[in-house]
Amino acid sequence: MEDTSATTSDRIGDGPFQGYSEEHTPLAGYAALLGIFTGVFGGLLAAGIVADRLPRRISAGDIILLGVATHKLTRVITKDWVTAPIRAPFVRYEESTGGGEVRESARGRGLRKAVGDLLTCPFCTGPWVAGALMAGRIAMPRATRVVASTFAVVAVSDGLHQLYDTLKKE
Repeated sequence: MEDTSATTSDRIGDGPFQGYSEEHTPLAGYAALLGIFTGVFGGLLAAGIVADRLPRRISAGDIILLGVATHKLTRVITKDWVTAPIRAPFVRYEESTGGGEVRESARGRGLRKAVGDLLTCPFCTGPWVAGALMAGRIAMPRATRVVASTFAVVAVSDGLHQLYDTLKKE
C-alpha cells in the first residue's frame, strides 16, 4: 500500500509555491503540464500561422461539432472503462458509476499526481482535447471532421441511452 502521508514541507510546498496550501497540491507538476500544453499548442498555432493554414473564421457549426466531440472525448479519456489502462499508472480505482464509466482518484506525488488529476477531470482535460481537435481542424480538416463527427454521434447516442433508461424506469 502506498504511503500517502505528507510531511510539512510536502503540504506547504517548496520554493515559490511555499504557503499556497496546507494540503499536498502538486503545483510544480501542474506548472509542468501547463508548460507542455502551452508549448505544444503554441507551437502548433505558430506552425499554422507560418504555413498560412489558419482559417479566416471558424463556423458556428464547427464550434458546435468540435464542442460536442470535445465533451465526449474528455468523458472517454477521463471516465471510460476502456481507457482505464492509460489512467491506471496515475490513479486509484474507486467504483463503477454506471454507463461504462468509473470513479477514480489521483495517486502519488508531484508530476504523477498532477497527471492523475488531469486524467480524472473532464473539465481539466477539455482544453487539451479541444486544442488537439482545433490543431487537427487546421492541419487535416477532413479527417478531423470525421473523427469529431464520430464522437459527436456517440455523444448523441449516449444521451438517447440515458433518456431511454430514464423513461423505462418510469
